[in-house]
Amino acid sequence: MTQDQQKLPRYSGIATFMRSPYQPSLENVDIGLIGVPFDGGVTNRTGTRHGPREVRNQSSLMRTVNQSTGVAPFDLCRVADIGDALPDNPFELIQSHNAIQRFYEDVVARGIMPISAGGDHSISLPILRALAKDGPVSLVHFDAHCDTGDDYLGSKFHHGSPFKIAVEEGLIDPTKTIQIGIRGSVTDKDIWKFSHDSGMRVIYMDEFYKLGTEGIIKEVHKLVGDTPAYITFDVDGLDPAFAIGTGTPEVGGFTTFEALQMIRGLSGLNVIGGDVVEVAPPFDPSGATALVGATMMFEILCVAAESLANRKKSGS
Repeated sequence: MTQDQQKLPRYSGIATFMRSPYQPSLENVDIGLIGVPFDGGVTNRTGTRHGPREVRNQSSLMRTVNQSTGVAPFDLCRVADIGDALPDNPFELIQSHNAIQRFYEDVVARGIMPISAGGDHSISLPILRALAKDGPVSLVHFDAHCDTGDDYLGSKFHHGSPFKIAVEEGLIDPTKTIQIGIRGSVTDKDIWKFSHDSGMRVIYMDEFYKLGTEGIIKEVHKLVGDTPAYITFDVDGLDPAFAIGTGTPEVGGFTTFEALQMIRGLSGLNVIGGDVVEVAPPFDPSGATALVGATMMFEILCVAAESLANRKKSGS
């Protein structure tokens, strides 16, 4: 007998993202929810490889309708958990990125929009390599760090550099990239020089509180317009009071409610995918950070499903 997983008790059943059907065959899927259990690019505390499993577990608390916006993503699109992009050689960073890229190339080739749970922030690079085959896309980036750093301990590939490399490879348009929540102490005052020099819109936390969430949303829409947009949400953008289970926490971030307001404000963008990264369950045994990650993933799903449904309706 086939059961509607969404109607089962929250504590029962096999944990999939948002209690969606597990569909590794990639058939009849509009939006694929994907785990990327890889943290070979971290520069501080490891543990985000455990993120996707715990986010899946906590995402059983997500329901079918966004009470704030009224969006019902599972009614708008065929949403499924399509499994993990698991590297064959997890101890070798570049090979791991290549394997992740191949997984997403297959997903994109089948016309599926990916929404992912990491994993460290380096995973966004191979995802963008798969999504931006036809030209650079815009980027809406929530984070405490710009992640446009240079070589670190002999490697240009790490979770503090994906968006510098993405610009250099022509994957994202820096003039249509906005980075929100930047803060914290640094060892080099020019560490994010690439972001500024390339034309990215960098919103440090001091400016964040001057603009407010409504001002941030206006900035995003003005900058991104109707260009294809990728959303990336690092949980360390939040104040560690709300997300202590992450590798590089920075005091003084935005709240979970402010994050919800900003993601909901992305409605109307031409969304092509998104990710939530840097959930490290070993540093938060309560599961609260994973619940935050699952919630942000659900909010991105709602905005993405609305965007995809609108594109289908208009025939574009």
